[in-house]
Amino acid sequence: MKRRISTSSVALHERSRHWHETIASAYFPLDLTFRDPAHFSGEITDWHLGGLSLSRLTSESLCYRRLPHHFRAERDEHFLITVPALSEVFFSQCGKDVYCAPGSFILERSHEPYEFSHSEASDLWVMKVEAKALAGRLRGPDRFCSLQFDAANGAGGFFADMLHLIPDRFDEMNDETRATVGQQLIDLLVLALKADERTLTSGGSTMRAAHLMRIETFVRKNLRNPALDPEMIARHCGISLRYLHELFRDTNQTLSAWIRDQRLDACRMALCDRNVTQSVGEIAYHWGFGDQAQFSRTFKAHFGMSPKEYRDEARLKARLDA
Repeated sequence: MKRRISTSSVALHERSRHWHETIASAYFPLDLTFRDPAHFSGEITDWHLGGLSLSRLTSESLCYRRLPHHFRAERDEHFLITVPALSEVFFSQCGKDVYCAPGSFILERSHEPYEFSHSEASDLWVMKVEAKALAGRLRGPDRFCSLQFDAANGAGGFFADMLHLIPDRFDEMNDETRATVGQQLIDLLVLALKADERTLTSGGSTMRAAHLMRIETFVRKNLRNPALDPEMIARHCGISLRYLHELFRDTNQTLSAWIRDQRLDACRMALCDRNVTQSVGEIAYHWGFGDQAQFSRTFKAHFGMSPKEYRDEARLKARLDA
């Protein structure tokens, strides 16, 4: 789906309200402060790529604030990845400030208050992705919300280049291709974040973070193995079982819970994929769950519906979007 919204046909006295509604529809509710609300102009075009959306937003000077009342009743957390193309933007979250110029990008977390602003006219690429889609590939993505990343070189450069290619190619893609492109965008984003040396040093010492990265890589490669357990992980990573559990205490999540969440997210993605013809039970066993009934209970507790209901809803949505 592609959508374009502009203030050009909106009466001047209605533009402030109209832009509040536009932003809430494209991303999530925010408080907006306009430098000159009576003469404000803005335009946004968004493209849906499977489970994520990409938008290009141009507007006059503006300040956006995400406040606690905006997300108290919201269940699903999201991240916005913003790539400025014209002028510098300011972002503040969790007591940390960052100025992001063209050639860089930043992450914004929906379930923590923040302020985002630009004093000049802006041209922004913004990708909205579910937090669980990032968490399935990167431990604690929220720890990167105080940093800016390179959007001109390496994986970050490929990520930014791909954003620019999508508008001209979008109409010729089918739903399956769009979903695949969306996954590739997430993969490039994760590569860009992991390539930055601060990925290892944010949130802990370099040595501990390096151990965690090695553990996470081993777990993801072996999720399908039902015998995967802490003893196997500690043995293959060359650390003691006690130290392994100590490392995960720093992440506010037990190792077993994290492995379960990785498997649940892998199953969720398989259930959404129309090319996967396996039954619910086969998907569960494929990703290391040994008991289908227990898997179904755990899945429903985590996602709010049974695996079958989740698959049916995903397929219905795909048909409606087609």
